[in-house]
Amino acid sequence: MQESTQKLVDKGEMLPLMEEFYTIQGEGYYKGTAAYFVRIGGCDVGCHWCDVKESWNADLHPPTDTNLIVEKALQYSKVVVVTGGEPLTWDMTLLTKGLKNKGAQTHIETSGAYPLTGEWDWICLSPKKVKLPQPEIYKETNELKCIVYNKSDFAFAEDQASKVSDKCILYLQPEWSVRDKVIPMIVDYVMKNPKWKVSLQTHKYLNIP
Repeated sequence: MQESTQKLVDKGEMLPLMEEFYTIQGEGYYKGTAAYFVRIGGCDVGCHWCDVKESWNADLHPPTDTNLIVEKALQYSKVVVVTGGEPLTWDMTLLTKGLKNKGAQTHIETSGAYPLTGEWDWICLSPKKVKLPQPEIYKETNELKCIVYNKSDFAFAEDQASKVSDKCILYLQPEWSVRDKVIPMIVDYVMKNPKWKVSLQTHKYLNIP
């Protein structure tokens, strides 16, 4: 990457855009809602079960003018979900400012591994054991989504839930590749611990992005 371009990326004036698409939100509180997704490249959290590993290397995704991202998103929806990769690898201030100045509702899906930047209407925190969230994001989180891959993930989920506000909605979501194994475990756990809700990746069942 040229030094001049890198400076623009560092300031958030350009972002490594992997893909953008208009679809139906498949997970969590806003499932079933039409939204425009902006997937930003770059992630060093490295979850072994990540289903978008091609997003990890930011160098593979072209730095794109943030204003162009805003303009295109608003052609489709006033609900814009920023995801990754790990979007907080980059400064989200200018992206969210541009979206909110045009009346958009800004959502982010993040591991919280990097400092929170940008102005968000909805923060979905999906914490990972390998790189824990920054402490300051917990109080801002609207939705905590913990992925269940094995039994030990329930204890991790409870630890993470103890850090968020009482208003935060709590979700347990099966890791897709082991869903048949862990869904019965999740159902049983939620019935015994009803502060939690079940989240499913409904977009995969519907075969949409």
